[in-house]
Amino acid sequence: MIYLDCTLRDGGYYNNWDFPESVVKEYIRAMDDCGITIVEMGLRSLKNTGFKGASAFSTDDWLASLEIPASLKVGVMVNASELLVEGELDYAVLEKLFPKVAEATRLDVVRIACHFHEFEKSLPASNWLKERGFLVGYNLMQIADKSQEEVEKAAQQASAYPLDSLYFADSMGSMYPDDAAKIIRWLRSAWTGALGIHTHDNMGLALSNTKRSIEEGVTWVDSTVTGMGRGPGNASTEEVAINLIDGISLPNTISLLELIDTYFKPLQAKCGWGKNPYYFLAGMYGIHPSYVQEMQADSRYSTSDIISVINKLKKIGASKFSSNTLEIAKSSTLHDVDVEKSLDLKGAFSGKNVLLLGTGPSSSKYAKQLQQFATINDCVVIAMNTDRHLSEKAIDYRIVCHPVRMLADQNSYDKLEQPLIAPLLNLSSSVRENVGSGKLINMSLKVEDDTFAISDSELTCPKQLVAAYSLAVSAAAGAKAVYLAGFDGYAPGDKRNQEMQLVLDAFAQSDIALPVTSITPSVYDVQKKSLYGEVA
Repeated sequence: MIYLDCTLRDGGYYNNWDFPESVVKEYIRAMDDCGITIVEMGLRSLKNTGFKGASAFSTDDWLASLEIPASLKVGVMVNASELLVEGELDYAVLEKLFPKVAEATRLDVVRIACHFHEFEKSLPASNWLKERGFLVGYNLMQIADKSQEEVEKAAQQASAYPLDSLYFADSMGSMYPDDAAKIIRWLRSAWTGALGIHTHDNMGLALSNTKRSIEEGVTWVDSTVTGMGRGPGNASTEEVAINLIDGISLPNTISLLELIDTYFKPLQAKCGWGKNPYYFLAGMYGIHPSYVQEMQADSRYSTSDIISVINKLKKIGASKFSSNTLEIAKSSTLHDVDVEKSLDLKGAFSGKNVLLLGTGPSSSKYAKQLQQFATINDCVVIAMNTDRHLSEKAIDYRIVCHPVRMLADQNSYDKLEQPLIAPLLNLSSSVRENVGSGKLINMSLKVEDDTFAISDSELTCPKQLVAAYSLAVSAAAGAKAVYLAGFDGYAPGDKRNQEMQLVLDAFAQSDIALPVTSITPSVYDVQKKSLYGEVA
């Protein structure tokens, strides 16, 4: 049996592969203690965009700087997509990725992760790597939705090359033990070499699938500490060690369990990997776990939002992650409303300013001064969604645009005193009933990357964010300027800050741009003034 731990590779999606040196040192010791055969120290890649730590590149120099006992073999993973240039294997890329032969480096094992459409073209890389002395493994991804014919064809293709292991990955976490056994039988139709499995824990079956695969003849198995990996994660190394590795007693696991308590558990509490009901549903429906991971990392998604999007993804198919597919799922909902596209407020704010109330705490903190500012500066006051920071009488309109948010808030709409601005095509009949047709104002919307525009019948925004929609509505209604309040921003590192900044920048550079000024504290790069200078 070959036990391969890939924590520093698969876990790097949560911390940009930037593991502290002290943790890497303790990790290596713990892996040796508990009987792991191979430590996959990270990725090997030429792509360098944004900061990533050492495990994103796993260079020969970095590996040489580590004290790795001879009892452990050292591995890295490379994506087949990086080896293929215009659909063909590029040996120049291999030369750059692996400039030294195995004897001249601490690297022993190279695994290539590939989708089925990349497999045949990338297989000759195994010859090149074997000639340089490396052990070579191939990981076939997203195998669960492939037919017997497709799997057997891949096995036949692999049989012509000198692979040390042929892996299959339960990429969606959708397999049951019988499914794993079936795929092993299909692969065995032509492949007689070592088989490996990489399991995901969406449905809590990672260890069970690993055990069953071993019973069926698999001899290479993956795991990560605490299951650390994208979404629900993987089979956990601590469970594999205790359950599967022969001759390992509990004292051998002490260094691993100590490292879990001091580093991995706190990081898990912060980052949130591990199985939960959302990942379970994603596994059942064959949905890529990154969709759930993205939504859980965004505090704007309520429970109903996530369930609604999962249900939509189930219908449209989402075995491969795409931010565009997520946007489509977020922005579409089942509705039975027949509405013509229109801009009912076009020109309605001519000559006026708009005071746009965000959800940050400064809207409440300066509520009294904001009401005075609105009066003095002849502002139309627009509040986003159902947030209540100013008195209801001080708010002229409310504005919404995200269909899932509208569904979640629909029971609050019958209590609103103001007209509701919304793209009515995104409203379900139940939302319309709760708002009341007399309070609805249609400003039709479509979403297009990096674009703000106004046509005769609809607005275009780069994101289906209520702030972006509000800016476009203000422009279409003829406002002369927009003042922001409550756009405080989020904690450093929160990706919503970047998302909002991109929206503000795109609006400022568009043909429909208006002067935009924040009059309460804000982290965003936008013109700033103090509301106190206008209400004295």
